[in-house]
Amino acid sequence: MGSFYYNTRTNQVEELADKSQSKDLLGPYGSRDEAERAVQTAHERTEQWDKEDREWEGED
Repeated sequence: MGSFYYNTRTNQVEELADKSQSKDLLGPYGSRDEAERAVQTAHERTEQWDKEDREWEGED
């Protein structure tokens, strides 16, 4: 299991030992670099899923 989290309230990477409330976190991630890219990764995945939904519905 990863030990890094991205805090959406503070926009900071946190480690497992000092993490904030779960409601503010994305993760866990396996590395600090992955956690730093959390928002970008979430955006990319959402865009891909939206594209797949449009294709499934015949809109693309």
